[in-house]
Amino acid sequence: MSENSKLWTNVHQASKIYILPNFFTAGNLFFGFLSVICCMSAQFENAAAVMPGVKKFASFIFPNIPEAAPETTFHYALAILCILASCFCDALDGRVARAIGKSSLFGKEFDSVADSLSFGLAPAMLMYFLVLQPTSGMPKFLISLLGSSGLIIGFLFLLCACIRLARFNVLTNPYIVGHEKYEKGDFSGLPAPAAAGAVASISLTMLSLDLAKFAAILVPLMLLIAWFMVSNIPYPSFKHINWNTSARFRTFVLIIAAILLIFALKEYSFAIMFLIYVFYSPLKYAPRLAKVLSYIKRRTSKR
Repeated sequence: MSENSKLWTNVHQASKIYILPNFFTAGNLFFGFLSVICCMSAQFENAAAVMPGVKKFASFIFPNIPEAAPETTFHYALAILCILASCFCDALDGRVARAIGKSSLFGKEFDSVADSLSFGLAPAMLMYFLVLQPTSGMPKFLISLLGSSGLIIGFLFLLCACIRLARFNVLTNPYIVGHEKYEKGDFSGLPAPAAAGAVASISLTMLSLDLAKFAAILVPLMLLIAWFMVSNIPYPSFKHINWNTSARFRTFVLIIAAILLIFALKEYSFAIMFLIYVFYSPLKYAPRLAKVLSYIKRRTSKR
């Protein structure tokens, strides 16, 4: 039997480090670390000296950002790009491991450690510095509100991301009976990479349209995304899709439309696609939840 079809028999087998899949996990960790550095650099007065060439590179990748924008804007743009790059690496590491039949418990735990930085700390810092930190252009009541609660809101996102990752490891632990349901089926709760991608892409749209004054409006949305991570709402998983996977005609058309959307709307397309994924399941299961609540209400009223 292969390693993927039975439990690991000893600690050495479970802790094997396969180079190729863990290379992408290391890339995920690197981009998460770089995103944190970019957020911190944006707070320094000598930001251009800390990371030279950032403005030119960010302007090339995101041409919709105004040329006259402050230097810090381009550092945040690069931080956002790094989070999106982490999402890309995270999508590949497990897929590569399954494709070559080289999975290990070490790789699974290493992936969660990397995710806690790239999809927990990095987006939380981006939220705090770009959205939750009071600025002079905001109304006074928002300055007062964020001044006292911005740090807590940022930490709540980080906390929910770490809880989501820890719960996923427990649910998919191969030594627990019934783990196959969560290993092969839908995700339970919004995946942390999707939550981080939504935060990053929304922030990118805010930078491109110069909407910094209205950043506080995003606070309820950020809290909702954090709650989705620790909820039990089923979210579709794409980890078993490969080149041999067939699709219905409607699905194929949607994929082509998504590709065209990226080329047409450039950086704005990421926010649209991430938000569609974030709210697809809650909207899909909302009627079922309403029926359950209605049933509970009727049973309660009869007593």
